[in-house]
Amino acid sequence: MATEPGAGTGADPGLREFVRGAAALDDAARAWLAEAVPPDCFGYPSGLTADERLALTYARLRRAGRAAPPAAALLADPPALCGLLERAAIADPALFHVMLLHYTLALGPIMRFGEGRDGAEGPAAARAALESMEAFGTLLMTEVGRSNSHLSPRTTARHDPATGGFVLSTPDAAAAKFPTSAGHPGVPKVAAVYATLVHAGVERGVFVFVVPLRGPGGEVPAGVRVVAAPETSGLRVDYAAVLLEDLHVPHGAWLRDGARIDGGAFHDPAGSAAARLTRSMGIAPPVWRAVISASAAVARASAGTLLAHSAGRGTLGRLGPRRPLTDYRNQREAVLGALASAYALTAVAGHVKARPAAAPAPGGPGTAWAPWSAVDRDLALLKVAATVQAQETVSRCRVHSGAPGFAAVERLNAYRGLTHAYLNAGGDNELILYDTARAMAGLDRYTPPPARPEPPGGGDLEAPGTWLFLAGEAERRLRDRLADRVEAARKAGADDFTAWNDNLALAARTARACADRTVLEIVAGAAESGPPALRRTLALYALDWLEGRAGDLLNEGVARPGVLEEAAEARRRVGDALAPDAAALAAALELPAEVTAPPASFTGGGGPGGG
Repeated sequence: MATEPGAGTGADPGLREFVRGAAALDDAARAWLAEAVPPDCFGYPSGLTADERLALTYARLRRAGRAAPPAAALLADPPALCGLLERAAIADPALFHVMLLHYTLALGPIMRFGEGRDGAEGPAAARAALESMEAFGTLLMTEVGRSNSHLSPRTTARHDPATGGFVLSTPDAAAAKFPTSAGHPGVPKVAAVYATLVHAGVERGVFVFVVPLRGPGGEVPAGVRVVAAPETSGLRVDYAAVLLEDLHVPHGAWLRDGARIDGGAFHDPAGSAAARLTRSMGIAPPVWRAVISASAAVARASAGTLLAHSAGRGTLGRLGPRRPLTDYRNQREAVLGALASAYALTAVAGHVKARPAAAPAPGGPGTAWAPWSAVDRDLALLKVAATVQAQETVSRCRVHSGAPGFAAVERLNAYRGLTHAYLNAGGDNELILYDTARAMAGLDRYTPPPARPEPPGGGDLEAPGTWLFLAGEAERRLRDRLADRVEAARKAGADDFTAWNDNLALAARTARACADRTVLEIVAGAAESGPPALRRTLALYALDWLEGRAGDLLNEGVARPGVLEEAAEARRRVGDALAPDAAALAAALELPAEVTAPPASFTGGGGPGGG
């Protein structure tokens, strides 16, 4: 395996072009990107208190926002925004999180919904403060006391005819907005608040309201109560619960998206409260694109970190003293598997950055567990696939980096915290799977893969046609069984809750199969058009997938007995052919030197303290 320093380290131009993507940033964009997230963001000085660390995170966000193009331009340019967020993710996952909130979940709703269809002006002052980075944006959506609170927030907004504004109220502690990033006592914050608008005693749907949570010095206005959460060692931001206690906001705080109250009558062009919920949740696609892109970025950084740890490292194992670590197949396969995962996720990220958002479900959300599937089901499902794959990749790299993986630097721990958090954040993965399976069972805007009698080309496990056959057949058979079970339960007298509750495990497996097939279609397309090293790398990803899903594939009768042994042999064969390319694969990722550098404290260097 060519992992010795200087062995085969030149990046293949075809690989580098693939990693940069079809919408590669130009030299000017790469320059402002390096200025926005410079090398000093790749770690924190030692000795900081929790508040000092958070203050530095927000100082970094302010600097990044002022170095980057204007927010409106970024939000209109997915590759540029994703490029900024990718670099933030690999430098400082906490910076990624607050940056994502600021741009996509605070400024995003203001720019999308802040001007009515009749041209009325939205909350100009709040927008100006956020665009200038004088204040930072956050989101108040999830409520702590009920699951699926997105579907019907208990926080209400009632029109005040005397002022023309609204009164926002959290009825009790169980309806507190949590988690939100509003806990730091000295950071100015503006929130996008999701609340149920109640007018004339009728719930009119979920709208977004813009609310200043903290002033220039961090002071909290009357009517807002912020309860800071205990410090966490996961994704380290200023979590807090927020309660709104008869908070009066002006009419302009309502991001009304064309809705209006005239002469005491409520009008909404969305047509219904259900359709309004779908529109209000329409801010999700930029979030999912960013999360998928960041998942690919941290997978690339983790793979590079593991390779740097493994390259040239000797061992004292009694079977072969002083042999290179990567002579051992478990380590070699971990390194190559991480690289394969990184390249597969890079293909998915490139796909979603170039993909327009889908039209929302007509007539409101066809959803039972979460509102996200009604917005863009395929993009939500790819978010699930990317975060799971990234979390598994980071964890693999952390384990195979030995003690240094968790003790020498914080980087892999921080990546693990980020990927683990986004299994729930940005739309809970399990709920997305359940809603996807429900649509699949009912053939709601879904067409199953066609039945095929046998794989093309004799079932060669290294061939993309075989991957797609296995994934598609498993998906179709799982869907058919799920639909049959739910229908049989209904015919036996079960209500919808019971019919689905008894089949949630099968529902999750069915939706995961759909996600697998979707990802493999993207990967197969990249493999067929890419250079030889990319084709081998993505074949290794597919073989790893096959091994991980062997239970479902065998259970559904689409894989033959002995497939695990065949896959293991193919993985060895592909891995041996790919091993000389490992350093070139890593070089094409173009990782910043700070990602793979050894801890400064171990080398006698200075710097920010390694993490």
